[in-house]
Amino acid sequence: MKITADMDTCEGLGMCESMANDYFEVDEETDQVKILDDSPSEADRAHVYAAVQACPVLALSLAD
Repeated sequence: MKITADMDTCEGLGMCESMANDYFEVDEETDQVKILDDSPSEADRAHVYAAVQACPVLALSLAD
């Protein structure tokens, strides 16, 4: 599984960061998400999936 972010869509709302701060961080200067680890472990997949689904502007996606 790989996490990707559409930076043209991201508004830096921080839902992903609040749900999975080991994987996402909103950069205070750009107000956009930074992916800290784009390949979550098997144990974290459900957790990361929930954070991706929580993005209100649908800027995040997962690919196998």
